Amino acid sequence: MSKIFARQRRKVEQGEKRPRYRVVAATGDLKFFAEHIRQRELEAIAQAVGAEIIYLPTDATGAGGHKHV
Repeated sequence: MSKIFARQRRKVEQGEKRPRYRVVAATGDLKFFAEHIRQRELEAIAQAVGAEIIYLPTDATGAGGHKHV
């Protein structure tokens, strides 16, 4: 099974109408051409290719990261 590793962007404000996530890495034969991506788009891609999304923590304490299948 392929895995997609993503994290929230650091310079995005609440309510901003810009993509919030950045793909950090992917396993398998996945290639991403967008620098930033919306969560719905990321989930749609993962579902279509049968990949698991791993959300990486965004702060120093490790809080805020969650695993989503």
